[in-house]
Amino acid sequence: MHTARRLRVCAVALVVAALGATSAAAAAKPFVDRFATIATVAPTAPKAGPAKGDQNPYGVAVVPRGAGKLVRGDVLVSNFNNGHNDQGTGSSIVEVAPSGQSHVFAVVPRAAGEPAVGLTTALVALRNGDVIVGNLPAAGGDLKKGGPGALIVLDSNGRVIERITAADINGPWDMTAADHGSSAVLFVTNVLNGTVAAAGHTVNDGTVVRIGLRLTGAAAPTVTSNQIIADGFAEHTDPNALVVGPTGVGLGRDDVLYVADSAGNRIAAVADALTRTTPLGHGGKTVTASKSINDPLGLTIAPNGDVLSTNGGDGNVVETTPAGKTATRLLVPDGAGDLFGLALIPGARGLYFVNDAGSGPASNSLQTLRR
Repeated sequence: MHTARRLRVCAVALVVAALGATSAAAAAKPFVDRFATIATVAPTAPKAGPAKGDQNPYGVAVVPRGAGKLVRGDVLVSNFNNGHNDQGTGSSIVEVAPSGQSHVFAVVPRAAGEPAVGLTTALVALRNGDVIVGNLPAAGGDLKKGGPGALIVLDSNGRVIERITAADINGPWDMTAADHGSSAVLFVTNVLNGTVAAAGHTVNDGTVVRIGLRLTGAAAPTVTSNQIIADGFAEHTDPNALVVGPTGVGLGRDDVLYVADSAGNRIAAVADALTRTTPLGHGGKTVTASKSINDPLGLTIAPNGDVLSTNGGDGNVVETTPAGKTATRLLVPDGAGDLFGLALIPGARGLYFVNDAGSGPASNSLQTLRR
C-alpha cells in the first residue's frame, strides 16, 4: 500500500513538473514572437490646416484616460518634419483611433524667439489629461539655426499651457513617464550638448534628465525636481538623421531605466533611476551591444520585463532581456530610416509603431504588430 501511494505521488509530481516546464517555456517565449500580422492603422500626415503635409512621424503615445478631445485608447503621433520635409520643423500631433479614424489633436505654435517647432520622439500622455512633447527646432532643417528646445505641455484640448525649459534640457529627443496621477516623473534624453559645435564629430555629452512634476487639475504642472541621472552618451550631427544620440527610454523592473544608445549601437541601463542623486557616467551600463542592435531609436518595456527597441538601421524591432539576450522581428522590409517611436497596444495585444517610409501606402503612417 505504501509503495503504491509513493508511485501515485511520484506520478503526480512528474505531471506537475511537466506542466511547470511547459508554462516556463511559454513564459520564456519572446514577446515579439507572439504576433504575426503587420497592418496599417492610418496615415499620420495632416491633409489640411496650418500643418498640412507634416511628415516623419516620431513619437507614439497611447491615451490612458479620456478627457477633452482625448479618447482613451487612441494613439497620439508627433511629426518632426513639415510638409516640405525639413527636419526639425514639424508642429502637429495627430490622434488616431484603433479603427483608423484620425484628426489633428494639436498644432504647436512657435514660441517667441524660437526659430521653429520640431516635435520629437519625446511624447507622453498622462492620466490627468496633459500631453507632453519634446521640441527640437531646426529652422529650414539646419541645427545651426535651431536652439535647445523645450518640453511643451498641452492640455486635453490641445492648448499649450506650459513650456518647460532648463539648462539641462538641451535637444529633448525621447521621453518616458512614471505617472502617479497627481504627480509624474519624466525621463528625458538630450542630444544637443556640444553636438552642433563638434561639426559632425562624436562627443560623449548626451544625457538623461529626470524631471519631477506636480499635477494639479487643469492648471499647468509644476516642476518639483530636476536631476541629470546619466551622462556620457555618444552623440553627433548627421546629414540624413539631423542628429544621432541617446533616444528611447523605458522604466523597467527594479527601478532600472533602459536607454537606446543610437550612436553606440547598444542598449544601456541606469540603476536606481527614480532615486539616484548623481549621474551614472559613461553612458550607463551596457546591457547588450549585439549585432542585432542597429541604430536603436524608439524603446518601450514589454509585459515580461524585456526591452523592445526599433532599429533605425534595418527596420527590425529587437527584444532584449535584462540579461542581454536578444530576439529580432522584421517590421519594415528594407526599412533603414523608417522606424522611430513605438508603444504597447493596451492589454499587451501587440505593438504600435510609426513607419516613415518614403513611398507606398504605409508611408508616414501608424502601424501595428499583432495577432
